[in-house]
Amino acid sequence: MEGNTWLIFNPVAGQTDPQGDLTFIQEFLGPELDLHVALTTHERTAEHCAREAVASGAGRVIAAGGDGTLSEVAQILSGTAIPMGIIPRGTANALAVALGLPMDLPLALEVILDGHIRRIDTARCNGRIMLLLAGVGFEALTVQNTSRESKTLLGPFAYILSGLQQLGELATFTVELETREERLIFDAVAVTVANIAPPTSILAQGPGEVRPDDGKLDVTVVAATTPLEAVAAGYHLLWTAMRDLPAQMQNIGHLRESKLRIVTDPPQVVVIDGEVIGTTPLEVECLPRSLQVFVPRLVPTLVVLEELDETKGL
Repeated sequence: MEGNTWLIFNPVAGQTDPQGDLTFIQEFLGPELDLHVALTTHERTAEHCAREAVASGAGRVIAAGGDGTLSEVAQILSGTAIPMGIIPRGTANALAVALGLPMDLPLALEVILDGHIRRIDTARCNGRIMLLLAGVGFEALTVQNTSRESKTLLGPFAYILSGLQQLGELATFTVELETREERLIFDAVAVTVANIAPPTSILAQGPGEVRPDDGKLDVTVVAATTPLEAVAAGYHLLWTAMRDLPAQMQNIGHLRESKLRIVTDPPQVVVIDGEVIGTTPLEVECLPRSLQVFVPRLVPTLVVLEELDETKGL
C-alpha cells in the first residue's frame, strides 16, 4: 500500500486520556507505518484534515474519535481507493460496534496493522455522505437535546436519559415517503433511515438486521401515539434486533430501498450520523460498497457476506 499513513485524531472525543491515547498510538504504529498526525480543532475539522490527507497522496487514513469524526473522514474517502482505519474513542462508537471492531485500543490498532479490508456501503443524504443513519422525529430530538457535558458525564446513557425526557413531548407528524416505485403517506413519531447500525441503535432495527454492504437502506417507522406505546416499541425493536428478527408490532413498519425521499408535515428535525443538519425534506441514496475500511478477519456476519459475494462473483 503506497503513501504514508495519516492519523486524524480528535482530542476532545470520548472519556479517556487523549494525550495518553495519542502517545500510545504513535508508539504502537510508529515502528510499522510512516505516520503523520493531524489533530482536529474547531477550525480544522476532521473533514478538512482528510482533504489534506488525500491531497498529499496518503495510502491510508486512520480516524480516531467518535462517530462524528468517522463520518467527516468518510465524507472525503468515500468513492476513493484509500482505506480508512478506525480507532473508536467516542460516546456510542456505533460504526465500530456494527463492524465488530474491538473497543480495546491495542486490539483496534492490531486490526489496522493486519490490513484486512472490507468494502462497505455509504449513502448520499441531503448532499452529504452518511455512514450510519438519518433520524427524523423522536431520535433526532433525542440527539439534539443531548449536551456534550451529559455525554462526557454519562457516556451512552446520556442518549437514553434524553430519550426518556422526549417521551413527555411525544408528537406525531405526517410523512410522505417516496421510493423508486411507490409513494406512501402515514403518521409517525419517528422515521429512521439506516445504512449501518448496531442493535443498540434501537429505532433503526425494524428489519431485524442492518447489513453494512447489501446495497440497501433500511427504513424503520414507529407510529406510537403514547409514551407507553413508544417504550413498548423500543423494547420490541431491541429484542428482535438481538435475535436478527424483523419487528412484528402493528405500530412498527419497515422496508428496504436503495433510494427514497421523505417529506413531513410539519417539518421535523433531521440528524445524520449523530449531528443535527437541519429539517425535512430528506433525500437518501445508497452508494454500494463505496468505502474501504479495515476490519477484523473473523467477524461472522461479514465473513458470511464475503463468501456470498465471492459466490456471486462480486
